[in-house]
Parts: sequence; C-alpha cells; structure tokens
Amino acid sequence: MKRHIQHFNSFIIVGSFILFSHFSIAQDAEQKGLEIAKERKVRDLGWQDSVAELTMILRNSQGQQTERRMRTKALEVLNDGDKALTIFDEPRDVQGTAFLNFSHAIIPDDQWIYLPALKRVKRIASRNKSGPFMGSEFAYEDMTTFEVEKFTFKYLGEETYKDRPMFIVDQYPVDEYSGYSRQKVWIDQERYIPYKIEFYDKKKSLLKTLEFDEYTQYLDKYWRPLRSEMFNEQNGKSTELITHSIEFKTGLEDGDFDKNSLKRAR
Repeated sequence: MKRHIQHFNSFIIVGSFILFSHFSIAQDAEQKGLEIAKERKVRDLGWQDSVAELTMILRNSQGQQTERRMRTKALEVLNDGDKALTIFDEPRDVQGTAFLNFSHAIIPDDQWIYLPALKRVKRIASRNKSGPFMGSEFAYEDMTTFEVEKFTFKYLGEETYKDRPMFIVDQYPVDEYSGYSRQKVWIDQERYIPYKIEFYDKKKSLLKTLEFDEYTQYLDKYWRPLRSEMFNEQNGKSTELITHSIEFKTGLEDGDFDKNSLKRAR
C-alpha cells in the first residue's frame, strides 16, 4: 500500500512539473513577443511629422484595377497614438474625400471621414472599424499606427523570409470590436520592421495578407515601405499602396489635424 502511495505522489510531482514547464514556456513566449513589439515601437520614435504622396490601386478578382491619387499627413504624439490625415485628389468621384484618424494606445481610436457628396463629416463608430476603408481591402482599423498596448503577444519562432532573418510573432487585438482574432507578423531581426502580416478573422480563418516591399531609410533611422499590398485571401481582391514621395519634420502642428476643418482639407 505504501508503495502505491509513493508511486501516486511521484505521478503528482511529475505532472505538476510538466504543467509548470508548459506554463513557464508560455510565459516566456509572451514575454519575448512583448519585448520584440516594444523594440519595434522604440526604433520608430522621434520622426515628429511627415507628408507623403501615394497612389492606391484597387484590383478585383479578375485583375481589373482602379487607381486613386492621395496625400497623407501624419503627426507623432508622444505617450499616445499618432494623428493622420488622408486626402483623396483623384479621380473625380473621390476627390475631396478626407479621412482623419487619432490613434490611441489604450482607448479606442477616433476616426472621422468627410464625404463631399454628402457634404458632411461622419464619425466612424468603434464597432464599424472592421469595415472596408474607401472600398479597399484595408479596414478602418488597418489605417491606424502600431501601438504596443493595442495587443497581447506571443513569440512563435524564427524564419528566413525574403533572404532576411525574421522573428515571427502573433499579436492578439485587445479591442473587442476588432475584425481580427489574431495577426501573425514577420519582423526583421536587424531593423525591427514588419515585412508580412497575416490577418485571421473571428472564425480563425486566414482573411488577408499584407506584404511590405522596397523599404527605404529616412533621416538615417526611419524605415518606410514604398510599396505595400493587402491581398484578400477569401475574395481574391487586393489593394496596393505606392508611395511616390515622403518628407519628415515639415513643421506640422496639432492644429493641422482638426476634425472641424475636414471639409476644407487640402
């Protein structure tokens, strides 16, 4: 009888050790994922503001495409998310449309869009941010800046992608209204910039893949992709963003990002 009790106690000890080991490994993966995310954010601090000119190319599943010309202005906000203004110039059916985004680290982002046809500014509700941005494959929630506090993280491993060593990290949105259950991110181990993101829907199926190309360094520190493409894995459509020019530290101020002046955005 004593031998059976000793055997049972040994089983409990071994079982507890295995459970503790799994818990410790999970904790390590979460901690390493968080550390990578923090380093990614730290590497991109201090750019102050930027202005850029871009082309947005929308392609349907048959490969037919529509082009839009647009400009963006962005303002870095310390200890919170950044502010960004997007203005569409061409073609005529979207000309004058303006989108304003105030990213936040903890609370939900604030977003407004001015539609010239309606001649009014419309606020984007938090529960609607998973909807398509201007008919593209980007959602409204994709148009915000990366903030560490928006996610929890899990380190998955390492892999060579586009001939560069990458960290692979899962990030799980904290916002209950996010359209995604998780995002799988490939992050360059040297530069700490993302090269690929897979977006999974609420059913945990792969929804979209975003790839970044032609990274260029500005001010000897900040990396920006000149091409990025969001491909919808479920409907075959895609949206490509091509950056033609970008300038930093142009003197933009908080007053340049006023929702009350969206109608007059130029």
